[in-house]
Amino acid sequence: MCSTKPEVDVREALVDRYRRIRAATEAACAPLSDEDMMVQSMADASPTKWHLAHTSWFFEQFVLSDPGFKGYSEYHAAFNFLFNSYYEAVGPRYPRPQRSLLTRPTAAEVFRYRTHVDAAIGNGLSRLTDQELNQLRPLIELGLNHEQQHLELIFTDIKHAFAQNPLRPAYVQAPRQTSVASTPELRWREFDAGIRCIGHNHCGFAFDNEGPRHRVWLEPFALADRPVCVGDYLKFMADGGYARPELWLSDGWAACQARQWEAPLYWERNDGCWMQFTLHGMQPFCEASPVVHVSYYEADAFARWAGARLPTEAEWEVACGDSVVELDDDAFGPVSLHPRPLSANDADQPAWFGDVWNWTQSAYHPYPGYQAASGALGEYNGKFMCNQFVLRGGSCLTPRSHLRASYRNFFPPEARWQFTGLRLARSR
Repeated sequence: MCSTKPEVDVREALVDRYRRIRAATEAACAPLSDEDMMVQSMADASPTKWHLAHTSWFFEQFVLSDPGFKGYSEYHAAFNFLFNSYYEAVGPRYPRPQRSLLTRPTAAEVFRYRTHVDAAIGNGLSRLTDQELNQLRPLIELGLNHEQQHLELIFTDIKHAFAQNPLRPAYVQAPRQTSVASTPELRWREFDAGIRCIGHNHCGFAFDNEGPRHRVWLEPFALADRPVCVGDYLKFMADGGYARPELWLSDGWAACQARQWEAPLYWERNDGCWMQFTLHGMQPFCEASPVVHVSYYEADAFARWAGARLPTEAEWEVACGDSVVELDDDAFGPVSLHPRPLSANDADQPAWFGDVWNWTQSAYHPYPGYQAASGALGEYNGKFMCNQFVLRGGSCLTPRSHLRASYRNFFPPEARWQFTGLRLARSR
């Protein structure tokens, strides 16, 4: 249901959201040195400095270029080449795997670039007519939500970079931990067959791939009331889960063998015991925490070992129902830097959001009636609807204002550096 609370001044609210979201991105950089912000540990990741520049380029390219922002002067002509990500319609771009070679512009210059763009957006918004504001508001909202996606990527990319460093540095020190019981019991929630509607309900922002809203037929199914936890996964490993090809898809077994997987990403043996690298540095396991950094292939193998399967994205969304996330003043930042331990109390109010991204068995494809936007912005989501799988639910690093039932994330099946986990399903 959409909120019935009276809306504050649209212009004022938009300016406030812009400032707070941009500030959240820069706050994430506070623990990082200039050297930290330069590193790129693999082709799928990007330097923090590049994320900072690219999100500003997005506003410059798609918002400030509008005639409503009269008199805007671009910061640097070369930035269109350096910080374009994948928009073919915009023009050529610097090769993604080589972004760490961009020692110039410096980090200080990138922050000046952000200040330049922020000033232009702030001044421009104050001068737009109501009609111009209404026309540009969807673009600005897209830019803000795009920035929040990159905030999540800043955390995941710097974690991967720090994990390559033999010093195993911490992004920030770990908070004091409280004792937590062992893995909570897994219970099942059952759902009847029927026609259901999924997709965004037009209340608030959504990316284009979340719609159109449409009907689906679901057979009877059951969904676990919690994600798979570390304690569950240790049993899979102890039962030879990584050495039993009958549990794996053919492509998954090939990936497992080629990459020599024997545990989730960031797990390491220390004196015969497993430890995990986190944004707080190396940490001991908590068996009650959701397992994280597993590929689609590992999630599928675990589900088969457990006598279950992965849910479809429609099953996940229907099971989630009308669940919502309570927002507060910190809604534009992550929930935490590592999945929280679960307890028996979570069975009464299943936590659908903000622990780990849940792999589904659904291939990432367009919903019936989907049409990509015209122009360069049509490349935002639509052209990636191939060879990827859908994830649902958001992780602890997903900004809370992004957590909603219809949100569709997507990655190739071998991806592990994102905060990806799983929740079991079974047919009734």
